[in-house]
Amino acid sequence: MSTTKIQNAIDSCLGEDQEITLATGYEDAFVGIATQFNKVFAVYDRAKCIDILAKDMSYDEAEEYFQFNVEGAYVGESTPAFICFERN
Repeated sequence: MSTTKIQNAIDSCLGEDQEITLATGYEDAFVGIATQFNKVFAVYDRAKCIDILAKDMSYDEAEEYFQFNVEGAYVGESTPAFICFERN
């Protein structure tokens, strides 16, 4: 997904006073914007994020790196979420 498409999603889903944090480098894994109570956050496809990392390391290393450094990182109330889809 291009940065323009991400910006379009943000523009159409957020109010003027709302901000979200994006996961830099994972633009191709961006799914959309979610809301929960008073929070809004970016949502990414977890498997695609790991695939992006696996371009530069083994899949197992990528999964471990992702779990600790990306999925496990808290960067404020608008910390991105990572969705896991059932894979067939």
